[in-house]
Amino acid sequence: MRKNRNVDHDLGDLVTTIASKRVLATLLCVLAVSTAALAASINPPTSPQTSPAMNDKEKANLKFVLDWWREVIEGGHMELSSKYQHDDYIQHNPNLPTGRAAFVTFFQNVVGVKPKNPIPETLARAPVVTGAKGDFVFLIFESEQKNPNDANQTFRSNSFEVLRLENGKVQEHWDSQKRMKLPAGAPAASFEQPKSHPERGNAGSLSAEEKRNLEIGTMELKDMLQYGHLELADKVMDPGYIQHNPNVPQGRDGFKQYMSRVPGRTPQEIKPEWVRPPLLTLVSGPYVVFLFERMDKDPNDLSKEYAWTHFDVIRIENGLIKEHWDEAVIAPATPAR
Repeated sequence: MRKNRNVDHDLGDLVTTIASKRVLATLLCVLAVSTAALAASINPPTSPQTSPAMNDKEKANLKFVLDWWREVIEGGHMELSSKYQHDDYIQHNPNLPTGRAAFVTFFQNVVGVKPKNPIPETLARAPVVTGAKGDFVFLIFESEQKNPNDANQTFRSNSFEVLRLENGKVQEHWDSQKRMKLPAGAPAASFEQPKSHPERGNAGSLSAEEKRNLEIGTMELKDMLQYGHLELADKVMDPGYIQHNPNVPQGRDGFKQYMSRVPGRTPQEIKPEWVRPPLLTLVSGPYVVFLFERMDKDPNDLSKEYAWTHFDVIRIENGLIKEHWDEAVIAPATPAR
């Protein structure tokens, strides 16, 4: 989203056109909606966890971001946004214009948050995974919803937030949201998306263990999934691999069987370079976080494309990949013709 001089006007248009409760409810995914159980879930919940490898500065960065989330986003005190965000805050959620002013307008007028007094001391909807590395903080939220293809089941899905801090405030934000389709007749938002600047942040130095964890994570995301060598799973993946993508079966064997059925995934010569390189990679202790920029058709104008951020996060335990998160959901089945 490159900067737009008419940010407030564009967001005002969104306020008047986003009348559908369905659209508003989906936009509220940025708040990591309720994790209350609805029925038997087909994939396991995440045990709350945080990186054990943060230094004092990284712990302070994580606390800063969680305080921002608690006081401003959940607490609704938009007047405190300047305490936490730079005015030229860079926004990569494809539904929001960039800048702190647009952020405030969105939460006040579109989401409709109201200040809570007193400000809650804890988050009502806390992330299930938290960590920080260098100038970056990462959060994973979890929600539970009905399986669109089986009313007797639910599934859990994850949403992601990565924040880059600069000079003591949040400067840049990525999440896993896709662009929403607006109600019929509503004018498409006219803002443009800004370029990502992960290179402006310090991703920290890696310990010997973290370097090995990065190698293992790269083996899954690059060598297995981009170059097709699923046999490597036997080398680096725990047999009891915990899968939070609701479409993929549990365990190492379930992963291999599912991924082997993906069209076009045939083994190729493994090369040092990525076929589709990540935008940003973070390693904090056992966690390896990959951000990939992807392009998709704009649902409001199929002649255009927009950028969104795909996440893969893995946790390594005893030298093997033990757990994986991404933003996948279960899509409604296509009716038979």
